[in-house]
Amino acid sequence: MRFLGNIEAKTDAKGRVFLPAVFRKVLQASGSESLVLRKDIFQNCLVLYPESVWNEQMDSLRARLNRYNAQHQKIFRQFVSEVELVNLDGNGRFLIPKRYLSMAAIRQDVKFIGMGDTIEIWSNEKVEESLMSSDEFGQALEEIMAAEPLAAVTQ
Repeated sequence: MRFLGNIEAKTDAKGRVFLPAVFRKVLQASGSESLVLRKDIFQNCLVLYPESVWNEQMDSLRARLNRYNAQHQKIFRQFVSEVELVNLDGNGRFLIPKRYLSMAAIRQDVKFIGMGDTIEIWSNEKVEESLMSSDEFGQALEEIMAAEPLAAVTQ
């Protein structure tokens, strides 16, 4: 499953928004219908996870945490409790709850950004703050691609 690109959209007065058709097609091709919505951990945006991707993330985190460690339990609880299950209606719309709109400072104009196996939802006003300049991006990518791949380092 690969979500790519960025698409602008608008929420309606109730907080509903159309999932862009290109992303709906990817979901349909993968057989996924349910989505999980969560505020991003690091950025001021929302993230839509296909249910299968969410389950993999949850399983991966759980495998790294000890159920008998209080701090680990708090981390897991916060990770899984701050989510909303999302289903698309017949028109391809879904509701972004008011608390999530507030968390991501979304008013009306949004930008969907395909991030491979997830989709980010940004306030149009906030998305530019999260991006590097073209020069910074080129330099950072050059440094990363010149480095030895992580898989080779860990072997």
